[in-house]
Amino acid sequence: MSNREVADLLAAASAAYKIKDEQKNKFRSIAYDRASAAIEHLGSEVKDFWDDGKLEDVPGIGPNIAKHLDEIFKTGKSKHFNKVFLGVPPSVFEFLKITGVGPKKAIKLAKELNIKSSKGAIKRLSKSAKSGKIAEIERFGEGSQKVIAKSIKEHEARPKERMLISQAENIARDVVGWVSENKSVEKIEVLGSLRRRASTVGDIDIAVATKNPESILDHFIEYPNKTRTLGKGPHKASIVLPNNIQVDLMATENDSFGSLLQHFTGSKHHNIALREIAQKKGLSLSEYGIKGINNLKFKIKNFKDEESFYKSLALSWIPPELREDAGEIEAAKANKLPDLLKLSDIKADLQIHSDFDIETSHDIGDSSMVEIAKKAEKLGYQYIGFTEHNPSQRGHNERKVIELIKKKREAINRVNTKIKIFNSMEVDILPDGKLAIGDKALGELDFALVSIHSSFAQSRQSMTARVLSALSHPKVKIFAHPTARRINKREGVELDWTKIFEFCRENNRWIEINAEPTRLDLPDYLVREAVKAGVTLTLGTDSHHVRSLENMRYGVDVARRGWAERKDIINARTLVEFEKVLKGGE
Repeated sequence: MSNREVADLLAAASAAYKIKDEQKNKFRSIAYDRASAAIEHLGSEVKDFWDDGKLEDVPGIGPNIAKHLDEIFKTGKSKHFNKVFLGVPPSVFEFLKITGVGPKKAIKLAKELNIKSSKGAIKRLSKSAKSGKIAEIERFGEGSQKVIAKSIKEHEARPKERMLISQAENIARDVVGWVSENKSVEKIEVLGSLRRRASTVGDIDIAVATKNPESILDHFIEYPNKTRTLGKGPHKASIVLPNNIQVDLMATENDSFGSLLQHFTGSKHHNIALREIAQKKGLSLSEYGIKGINNLKFKIKNFKDEESFYKSLALSWIPPELREDAGEIEAAKANKLPDLLKLSDIKADLQIHSDFDIETSHDIGDSSMVEIAKKAEKLGYQYIGFTEHNPSQRGHNERKVIELIKKKREAINRVNTKIKIFNSMEVDILPDGKLAIGDKALGELDFALVSIHSSFAQSRQSMTARVLSALSHPKVKIFAHPTARRINKREGVELDWTKIFEFCRENNRWIEINAEPTRLDLPDYLVREAVKAGVTLTLGTDSHHVRSLENMRYGVDVARRGWAERKDIINARTLVEFEKVLKGGE
């Protein structure tokens, strides 16, 4: 099951509890809503957490919900959820996906229109709206019918998957650029999961500090690439872009910008934890600031910046990437937050594919070694690795492979550059754990990366043995895009990460954080586990074009979300330090 499917299941359970007895099931509904929201915004697949026995590490998932999800992942069904849904028409859960339709409306629509099956439920509801049948239902009327018809259209046009961070960032950059043309803008920031640098993003939210909100909002809704305006109020406006991507802009005075920024950056669970701290102090938090709960003389306190907001709660400022209620608040209390990795710390890119034709069965790069080296110099790198895929096994004996590797080294030596270039290669891990090139060919490389490109469905035990076998070769240094996931397309392989991490730590092997936006692999939650286990990590863009070297920032985002510091990243070390470690030194 995908994150969307699991989130929808939990939201449906919450709705079923509300339909059956909202007051009696109040706290159950809240628990399921929290878990649903957590999984919807999770940066990694929830099934990966289950694979690793860490479902309860997801904020919002307690022992009971974890137990029920465990049954589903194991058997594909759940006695618990079957019982919860008993007596509620399946169509209700389809109706709940429509904006503005809550549990009570959904059950009434299902009963009054006699729509029970989930199959074709929304299509039948749409027909009922067009024929005027919804307006005839008690307490609905023409107004509700129009709203539901409009919401159905929006639902049908809505993207089925969350955007990659790179897509969201590009869209947000254009909108921010447009809004910033208005001279009334004093400060402007993106919000939500984009500011937290999650791997996927839903809608885009932006905050502006200004003395003239009306002017800003009027300018915003004239954004030339919009398809329509959803609405505009005194301090907020919403527009829709192509592919039904919604963008919300919120405007506030500079004095309360910090409060707004903190509140709408989230995450939801981080903010809930902050509210609990505030309540113990007799305080209440909102996007407007902090006020007393019972003391009416305590006027609302505004905050220009987030630092002062957190300081007022006796906390260090918490970087947005860490705001997931995963221990960051306790660390902020104790002044023990990590000194997170920065993009400027990166001294090299250790996965790049040039256009040197290594005669691989995989895709080769589009840019020359010279182009890439020049770009790497501009990025301030001290060294890089050219890591073309291994030659195809068909038609290449070891002698031919060695000849190709030597030709590639000669090509590297002809590149006039200030930086050090390593002759490396990304080598396939075959299903039996062997490598796609032989020992003598591997000996010609400075070091090798290994990765999984086939047979993704092997068992956890077999896959772990396969990877450990490949990592055992002395020339292998990097386990590249280790889960082999493709975001929104393919879930990661099953591995015993405790064994993988232990082997890497004890044998000087490094695990990659692949910065390609469709991968972002190792995922953030496993980065944190690796850091805890003392594993050294490396960042590579997996570039097949010179432009993609700019993607390193996405890998840094993942590292930061995983609490990684400079000391945890091998290519944050200088060339001298890297070469020493490469030779087996400390």
